[in-house]
Amino acid sequence: MVNCCGLVTVKNEPVPLKSIAVEVSVQGHVATVSSTLQYENQEQSPLEAIFVFPLPGEAAVCRFSAKIGQTEVVAEVQEKQKAQEQYDDALSSGQQAFLLEESDESPDVFKLSVGSLPPGEKASVSLDYVTELAVQADDGLRLCLPAVLNPRYQPQGSDSGSGGSAQVSSVPAGSVPYSLSLSAHVSSPHPISRVESNCPLDPLNYLNTEKTQATVSLAAGHQFDRDVELLLYYQDTHQPTAIVEAAQASAKPGSLMGDPVVMLSLYPEFPKDVMSSMTSHGEFLFVVDRSGSMECPMHLGSGSLDRISSARETLLLLLKSLPMGCYFNIIGFGSSYESFFPKSVEYSQKTMDEALQMVKEMRADLGGTEILQPLKHIYSQPCLPDQPRQLFLFTDGEVGNTKEVLDLVKTNAGSHRCFSFGIGEGASTALISGVAKQARGHAQFITGQDRMQPKVMQSLRFALQPAVVDISVKWNVPKEVSVTLLSPPIRVIFQGQRALLYAQLTGESSGDTEGSVTVKYSLAKQPVENQLSFSLKPAEDTGMTVHRLGARTLIQSLEVEEREQDGEKEGAKEKVIELSVQSGVSSAFTAFIAVHKGDGEALQGQLLRRHVPTPMLYHSSMLMMQSCVMPLCSPTVMACNLQMSASGKLKLSKKSKRNDLDDLEVFGYDYNCSEDFDSPAPTSKPVRDPLLQLISLQKASGSWVLEAALAEVLVKTEEEVSKPKPAQVDQEVWATVLALVWLYGFKMEAQEEWQFLAMKAVSWIQAQKVASVSECVQAGNTLLGCQVQKDTLGL
Repeated sequence: MVNCCGLVTVKNEPVPLKSIAVEVSVQGHVATVSSTLQYENQEQSPLEAIFVFPLPGEAAVCRFSAKIGQTEVVAEVQEKQKAQEQYDDALSSGQQAFLLEESDESPDVFKLSVGSLPPGEKASVSLDYVTELAVQADDGLRLCLPAVLNPRYQPQGSDSGSGGSAQVSSVPAGSVPYSLSLSAHVSSPHPISRVESNCPLDPLNYLNTEKTQATVSLAAGHQFDRDVELLLYYQDTHQPTAIVEAAQASAKPGSLMGDPVVMLSLYPEFPKDVMSSMTSHGEFLFVVDRSGSMECPMHLGSGSLDRISSARETLLLLLKSLPMGCYFNIIGFGSSYESFFPKSVEYSQKTMDEALQMVKEMRADLGGTEILQPLKHIYSQPCLPDQPRQLFLFTDGEVGNTKEVLDLVKTNAGSHRCFSFGIGEGASTALISGVAKQARGHAQFITGQDRMQPKVMQSLRFALQPAVVDISVKWNVPKEVSVTLLSPPIRVIFQGQRALLYAQLTGESSGDTEGSVTVKYSLAKQPVENQLSFSLKPAEDTGMTVHRLGARTLIQSLEVEEREQDGEKEGAKEKVIELSVQSGVSSAFTAFIAVHKGDGEALQGQLLRRHVPTPMLYHSSMLMMQSCVMPLCSPTVMACNLQMSASGKLKLSKKSKRNDLDDLEVFGYDYNCSEDFDSPAPTSKPVRDPLLQLISLQKASGSWVLEAALAEVLVKTEEEVSKPKPAQVDQEVWATVLALVWLYGFKMEAQEEWQFLAMKAVSWIQAQKVASVSECVQAGNTLLGCQVQKDTLGL
């Protein structure tokens, strides 16, 4: 073994990256993030360090600089191939160079190359990016600093060796050999209520009495071994705003950076009566990742379900919550895909039971992650009349052809809505957010200790509730001023969703200093109108956050247009390069390049290349073919004897008993797969989750049957449950009232998960026209020791 001084990789090579410091500046719904990376060459030869890392999918890199000793070099944006050639030329002539480029496959992966760092030399690399903050279901704004870069699955036949592909070097989470410090300055038009994080924070420090400005920092000693989330909460968040940012003084008037840019924020509040109204129509397609990585636990820690088990429980909830009269299907995908039914079927007791049986048998056994083919299959199926198509996509988001997937979704956006769920650390924000954005849906991320079920049921609520539609935006400005939209038009806004619209203001008015914008839309067939005023002569702003986010929005639209043309027509690519260079914002066709000529002397010695490892939540030295990682941390896999098949897939050896796992009750049990399948069965029965057990007993119509299994959930005997039933009441009505009283009496903390199946139960009871509902509720309270009011149940 070679003895190396300082930090080393798993291959015993010194790691030149020492630390990362991040400063965040939040302005309402958008943020600028500044990162400084400290490198040091501890070897005897000149060094090239390669660092592949993720950024949020909506981020726009807008500044890149390097400092060697006391000299700072600021990078400029150039066409990508030209920048790569300049970088190679600089290295070959012994100069120091720095190159930052976006991955060809996914806009949320970047590669930073630090070249010709002399022995003993330190270098500091700084990069800034701007990003929109995602709105959460509880009105919080989410800023995520992705740390974990999971291996991206390359579909068969794709060119994974192309020059733009990012080669990832990774180490297990918790073994990252560099540290992270983070501080944030938050500024908002409305008071800041609180700031939360999945990592320990120092106390929030308010800077003024109005509480509209504050600072917060990550507690010391954090290792950058997982995504860092900040959740910001403001008061009066549903008020629409229009913010105008002044032009860049040095830019030419008439250009994007030389004109003011306005950002319009819409975050409509939904009245309670709208929130309670539900549709009974729709075609619901649940598309579930069944690749090997879904065997991994939801989070690191004891008692964590694996991802596929959590998906099974979620599908149970979804299937029980669907309205009668809708249609549905479930498609599992990996290297191949499988549909539960040849085409969508009408929701009934029979089809629900068939689907639940297939869900119980569902495993993470379909190899790699290939999303494109199942989506093509879905889009080839004709839509059903009067049944709007709603797609629910569940994946841990590890694909290498993100842009191709997004283009396909955009092409078919008019025929469906897509609700996407990124499962676990390292899910691609570009993929998860991108498919939802293109298909007018909503994206959710399930990380850390998050449970999948509440977030998925929130999205089901969006799919079943009315949305904001018929949106029109009218700009009222003086005739000398013209408005150019930088964003695509807003077509739909769901409850809990926020839309940002960017527009360029060209020309100057001699008299008026104010403009306004009128926003009209329809919600539950009721018209709504808002008018907002804004200044046409705003104060100068050196940050240029709004301009750069506007530029990024326009660049993304042009990039899609270029891919759709497939290079057949000139124009879109040239516009992207021109806009990227002018605004200093990254794109698929440009890169940041900085060359430091130093004292003019060429560096001596052979140039060594070092890859700085990126944390990977589930790391294994055993890689499957086709770039697919089989996570050996998975409880199921650890318990089994594995063989590598000729096709490159891991499989159970004959000694392992696959059926033993099938025989376990899937719904309503906490079972541990880490014990060897050949070991004797445990003498004690597995512990049931009573909520899941109760849900699994509900009929498709919404009712429950009076049976032993229901009595067991209620911790009563069958006789104890049957005896207090009012004489004139049907057994099924009595059982359904008992289930509702139990839910409201004991499981209010999980109401988001069972609210729809409770609404179905109430509708079913009302349809029975029962005269003595009050007597039923009172008897149910007495039996179960609860005090639930009839009105609370919605009866």
